[in-house]
Amino acid sequence: MIHARSLSHGFDGSDVLTEISLDVHPGEVLAIVGPSGTGKTTLLRLLGLFHPPQAGAVLVDDENVWSLTREERLAVRRRIGMVFQDRSLFSTTVAKNAAYGLEVRQSWSTRLKHALARERAPPAVLDALDTVGMRDKVSQHARGLSAGEAQRVAFARALAVEPDVLLLDEPTSNLDPRNTALLEEAVTRARDRGIGVVIATHDMQQARRVSDRAAVLLGGACIEYGDTERVFERPHDERARKFITGELVY
Repeated sequence: MIHARSLSHGFDGSDVLTEISLDVHPGEVLAIVGPSGTGKTTLLRLLGLFHPPQAGAVLVDDENVWSLTREERLAVRRRIGMVFQDRSLFSTTVAKNAAYGLEVRQSWSTRLKHALARERAPPAVLDALDTVGMRDKVSQHARGLSAGEAQRVAFARALAVEPDVLLLDEPTSNLDPRNTALLEEAVTRARDRGIGVVIATHDMQQARRVSDRAAVLLGGACIEYGDTERVFERPHDERARKFITGELVY
């Protein structure tokens, strides 16, 4: 679905990513693991088409996205959802926060405004909130949510637009075990719907629990990539083995 080919990117003259190649498939979870500062977020932003890579290509359905027209590229971006580590919500209800992605889409705008005016969330929003275990809080104001609940609403907001690909940037960072488990369950349910999920995490055990394939980033380079079990049990690169076992502090 999404193919990264030799992606390289940097900021202020410093390289952040170098020659990254990987694939995102439908109905599969890909974990991007690595220490803080190794380029995981930058890679997600490139896959999410927030900006073009300085070198290499992002292919969607075998087309180089950055060779498309602006309108064509926008249509591709609408197939991709992203949940940031910063779980910012608007000062309104859970339902309206989860519906925001639909509201900004022209094809949904009139229908959505009428639905929200009657305080009834669209079915896609209710389904997304149900997936993350937040449907019972549909009318609650976001100010009263815990950090874990807020992150689950942010996940629902990305899920409500029914994306083909979902990009997650450290989605359970600093969350308690219950909210972490609920979000991991939501990841699995999204995958089971046929969504391609990419999760960037420094939590090695989480990557093993939820992913089908894994990529290890160190120093902006992908040093290991393949089936999760093989990557964690039989890594080809000695640096990857040491990082996974905790022998290498990067």
